[in-house]
Amino acid sequence: MKVSQILTDKGREVHTVSAETSMREAVDLLGSRNIGAVVVTDSKGAVTGILSERDVVRATAKDSLGFLQKPVSSCMTARVVTCSCDHTVDDLMSLMTQKRIRHVPVIEGGKLTGLISIGDVVKRKLDASEQEAAAMRDYIATG
Repeated sequence: MKVSQILTDKGREVHTVSAETSMREAVDLLGSRNIGAVVVTDSKGAVTGILSERDVVRATAKDSLGFLQKPVSSCMTARVVTCSCDHTVDDLMSLMTQKRIRHVPVIEGGKLTGLISIGDVVKRKLDASEQEAAAMRDYIATG
């Protein structure tokens, strides 16, 4: 299965903030939308960073509550690992494991077109395993 199919199934909505957004606003967005990351974009929509729950935890450890007044740019991960719609679930699983990340923005034609989480990847892998098991059971039962 490719990333394009995951996005077709789950949707392409991505929550974004600017680098100047306050951490308080970003944390409120994470909480109110029940999401694990927001993508940081510039005025033209280009990806400039990602702010994840892990980034928030690191910021909290460094500056307890003071970090909430800082801009997202002070806490975000600036080196963003991305993928395209042509990547496979196996590609993403390997990439996420190797880089120890849980969210990967999808870029097509230089534009942000989606966000894939580790939960999306695991769900697709489990679905594929269940389908294989069902096919094997059917084969054995009719075989």
